[in-house]
Amino acid sequence: MSDSDGKKPLGLSGGARSGTVKQSFARGRTNNVVVETKRKRVNVPKPGAQSAAAVNAQGGKQASTTNAEMDRRLKALQAAKAREAEDAERRAREEQEAKDARDRRRAEIEEKERAEKEREELLKQKAEEDERRQREAREGREKPAEPAAAAPPADKPDRSRNLGPDARPGGNDARRKRDDDGGKPKGDGERRGGKLTVNQALRGGEGGRQRSLASMRRKQERQRRGGGDSGPQEKVTRTVQLPETIVVSELANRMTERVAAVVKALMQNGMMVTQNQVIDADTAELIIEEFGHKVQRVSEADVEQAIEVEEDRDEDLKDRAPVITIMGHVDHGKTSLLDAIRNAKVVAGEAGGITQHIGAYQVTQNDSVLTFLDTPGHAAFTSMRARGAQVTDIVVLVVAADDAVMPQTIEAINHAKAAGVPMIVAINKIDLPAADANRVRTELLQHEVIVEEMSGDVQDVEVSAATGKGLDQLLEAIALQAEILELKANPDRAAQGAVIEAQLDVGRGPVATVLVQNGTLKRGDIFVVGEQWGKVRALVDDRGERVNEAGPSVPVEVLGLNGTPEAGDVLNVVKTEAEAREIAEYREQAAKDKRAAAGAATTLDQLLANAKADESVSELPILMKADVQGSAEAIIQAMEKIGNDEVRVRVLHSGVGAITESDITLAEASGAPVIGFNVRANAPARAAANQKGVEIRYYSVIYDLVDDVKAAASGLLSAEVRENFIGYAEIRETFRVTGVGNVAGCLVTEGVARRSAGVRLLRDNTVIHEGTLKTLKRFKDEVKEVQSGQECGMAFENYDDIRKGDVIEIFEREEVERSLT
Repeated sequence: MSDSDGKKPLGLSGGARSGTVKQSFARGRTNNVVVETKRKRVNVPKPGAQSAAAVNAQGGKQASTTNAEMDRRLKALQAAKAREAEDAERRAREEQEAKDARDRRRAEIEEKERAEKEREELLKQKAEEDERRQREAREGREKPAEPAAAAPPADKPDRSRNLGPDARPGGNDARRKRDDDGGKPKGDGERRGGKLTVNQALRGGEGGRQRSLASMRRKQERQRRGGGDSGPQEKVTRTVQLPETIVVSELANRMTERVAAVVKALMQNGMMVTQNQVIDADTAELIIEEFGHKVQRVSEADVEQAIEVEEDRDEDLKDRAPVITIMGHVDHGKTSLLDAIRNAKVVAGEAGGITQHIGAYQVTQNDSVLTFLDTPGHAAFTSMRARGAQVTDIVVLVVAADDAVMPQTIEAINHAKAAGVPMIVAINKIDLPAADANRVRTELLQHEVIVEEMSGDVQDVEVSAATGKGLDQLLEAIALQAEILELKANPDRAAQGAVIEAQLDVGRGPVATVLVQNGTLKRGDIFVVGEQWGKVRALVDDRGERVNEAGPSVPVEVLGLNGTPEAGDVLNVVKTEAEAREIAEYREQAAKDKRAAAGAATTLDQLLANAKADESVSELPILMKADVQGSAEAIIQAMEKIGNDEVRVRVLHSGVGAITESDITLAEASGAPVIGFNVRANAPARAAANQKGVEIRYYSVIYDLVDDVKAAASGLLSAEVRENFIGYAEIRETFRVTGVGNVAGCLVTEGVARRSAGVRLLRDNTVIHEGTLKTLKRFKDEVKEVQSGQECGMAFENYDDIRKGDVIEIFEREEVERSLT
């Protein structure tokens, strides 16, 4: 069969061109194969795409969009239109739902308001019926009695009269409602069934708390007494000051709403709280707006604005007593001088004859009252003297005529100048043989205090507390100076004063000695002082008697504080306990933040430097309790001054009041002694101290306390080591001894050689070894020492490099105890 036997070649009809290819094989065989050549397809654009192709041709671009591409684009466009339609439908549906919800909420509110109006109308109608019935009853009593025949039969009593207005024609519908509902009345007050429950609070509406019948009767009685129904009262809109956080009960108090109503509103908002819990400002703002009040947001610092600082008018000011502070050096007779003025034995009550508290007293002189403050003179009580100068009007500087100007005298002068108050110099002890008043006046010139005797403007009086000489002249000088100052204050305002001293009394609690500077402090006043607050429970004057009020320049002891304030704090009377509590809490938090910021190191380098510095410092920890705040402050300042670069005293804890068991526990944990200044440990504390081995020391004079602590801190100092030279020896020959090593044959040239002493080996005046002797022999015998000019044999401990001509230096070490100056 040939390749072309009349059959048509295979190929695409009309689409390809056929041809023949000759194939060559091995051995000369050939074969003709029919092949097809495909033509290239030319895409003809659709009629609608002619313009786009022309545009692309003009811009130098060619369009090559296929049919599939066009289909995909069309489908994407249709899908986008479908999504847009769905979104529009969804938005319309959501808007309709929101509209329905608003309509439903509005309908509920309208229904509730309508029910409330119906209830009020029903109550009002009932009140009118009750009033009409009582009026008819009064009119019936005033009319003469009806004939007996007109009375109804006895066996058929008039039920309508007993039923009241409900049985009469034209009465209200309460009776019909009661009959229709099984005898249970509705609408006229609706007795509450007990306390408000959580379900009732959350359900709201009709389950809320309603007025009782007794409350309604009381209201009707008030209306009758007042001449009829006054109508519903309008709700008062208040502006509520809102801090960062507030207690629920305080929020209700500021809105003048019932606490139960506020708790109910919070529960309906999803907060299950009680009246004593704290809520944030945002939640409280929602509740305030819900009750229809206005909100005034205040910051934490705004609580200080509750303290009134308004200026007094001139017509309100009245004369007040001057405040005189007695200042001067210790043992110059300050308290003795005041004792002579007020004829009381104050010195006898002070330990060691020195004043350790600020005393406040009042003295009457020629129908005028003088207030005296007695301050300590010891160096440790610097801050107490500074407080005395801050609250005083006149400073009496007491200078002993035999000692003249001393360090604390200079310090008192500086305090008086810093406070800007006038000064009167009292030259005391003028009766002593060594008294020299002119020396005192001359030395005062060095400190710019020029007395009148030296043509100055400072009054000076020569006095004697022992004999009473010059006391009248001193009081006259004080009265003259007070008259010049024209001291005035407004007694008819909220009191303001300064805390002179504070202590924790076992029976009375925290007690503060306050000098009232302005206004009048009364029993029952609510006040804030520093970080503490309280309510005046009692006022005790300087004679120990209870008083009801204290005016300007009057010192009193105030009882009723919640804690012991700091001496020097300012006392201010406020209106409410809530204000006092807020101010005290704010001040306490601010003080904590300040202490934390002061004690924290800002960088890691500072932390490492502090830790490295503390490694080489020994600390003596102590716990200290004192009777009053001023003494505790003075002792802490004295402890801070004890020490040097090697040792220091650290006060772990200080406080006011008796030593307690918790103090003993802290002392045991830190290995510190407990120091009591004019206080004692209670029975549990003493038992705990004996059991745990904690030392308790009691002091009543600050001199003894400082000296003992200084001696204890001196024991932490490392002993000073001193070297004492005792002799020299020269090596004349060296020997090798079995079992001993190299032995030096020496001649003691100076001093003495001892076996227990230390030695140094010198070669060409250079120290090449320092150590101890292993052996010291005189001939063949072991000896303790060898005198100068004698020969001996020496061997060093763990050292053999000795040569002829070397010199041995012999010395002893001595430890010397050190002490803090």
